[in-house]
Amino acid sequence: MVLLENDSFLTELTRLFQKCRTSGSVAITLKKYDGRTKPVPRKGQQESYEPADNKCLLRASDGKKKISTVVSTKEVIKFQMAYSNLLRAHMDGLKKKDKKSKSKKTKATQ
Repeated sequence: MVLLENDSFLTELTRLFQKCRTSGSVAITLKKYDGRTKPVPRKGQQESYEPADNKCLLRASDGKKKISTVVSTKEVIKFQMAYSNLLRAHMDGLKKKDKKSKSKKTKATQ
């Protein structure tokens, strides 16, 4: 997994969306990140660790290529605006779900 800066993450995410436009999918995950790189110690051992500030870890993958970035609280508004614009631009390839009319269902049950 490649840890990128926020701007380079958005450009790579754009490339992933363009590559998977015709076929394939992109999986994006978001979670709270406290800066730990090692696992949490067991109950017997106590380690005091206080994160400096809250951060978000974003990961994106198309099955072959994985990218990630860490967004701090200072940059979250700027990143969120750019990220939402990117998602809006690349959500046009979604398939519409077929909705069955209720009148057909009611006629079938009667």
